[in-house]
Amino acid sequence: MAVKIDKKIKGYSVLTPEDKAREAAPPVQAESISRAKAEAELPKADIIHMHERIERPEVLVGSTYKIKSPLVEHAMYVTINDIVLNAGTEHELRRPFEIFINSKSMEHFQWIVALTRIMSAVFRKGGDVTFLVDEMKAVFDPRGGYFKAGGVYMPSLVAELGAIVEEHMKSIGLIHDPEMSDHQRAILAEKRKQYEDRAKKNSEITPPPIPSPAQAGEDARRAEGGAPGAGPSNTTTNTPGASEDIAVTGDGASFPPSATLCHKCSTKALVIMDGCATCLNCGYSKCG
Repeated sequence: MAVKIDKKIKGYSVLTPEDKAREAAPPVQAESISRAKAEAELPKADIIHMHERIERPEVLVGSTYKIKSPLVEHAMYVTINDIVLNAGTEHELRRPFEIFINSKSMEHFQWIVALTRIMSAVFRKGGDVTFLVDEMKAVFDPRGGYFKAGGVYMPSLVAELGAIVEEHMKSIGLIHDPEMSDHQRAILAEKRKQYEDRAKKNSEITPPPIPSPAQAGEDARRAEGGAPGAGPSNTTTNTPGASEDIAVTGDGASFPPSATLCHKCSTKALVIMDGCATCLNCGYSKCG
């Protein structure tokens, strides 16, 4: 049978018996599966996460920290033990598992036992346990806080326990504290040097102290009486603008004794420079 083609032929193909049979066969519908089922069938790594069903191993690694607070007579020793999950793999994690506090002082025994048991239960529960740090550091003592070594203010004993837990979580990589950049460190070092140079300059230009009238009269009586060692007294008085030494306050930090508390880093390192309050520890500055 002849077929008339009115259009230009651009290509052709040979129709085979297999093609005719495929066209004659009824269409096969593809089986649809849910997304959850498809994801479940994908291969997954056997990663163990922290949860309350994990049993305590025979051996745990940990660290012990010492607290010497003026609020208690004896020192307190805080031990935090960690469990290592997925050891030897790329998914290895170290999470806190339990906490103990020991001390000779029995004054706070009952609430310390209660606090450590609750904290250990939270650690073993899994999930994000870093919220404990903020909750504990926000506790204040109505009798007042204290300054620990380095001039860091602690509003309460519980707050210092929170600071220790924070330090431990940073050491195991659970909390990442943004460090100062090299530029910020350089500016802070420059500010410290300026303050020290200014204190040294003030000591060189400060006039000799003027004795009080009472001291001058005492010196005159000694001179008239011919008492041994008569003459001007060696006693000095404090004068405004006198130099101020840079005292080491602990933890390798050195800040002026007259420095005030910085509300950002809770350290006694806030001084007045060029009319602005400047912290020599964290670099915080406020003018006006």
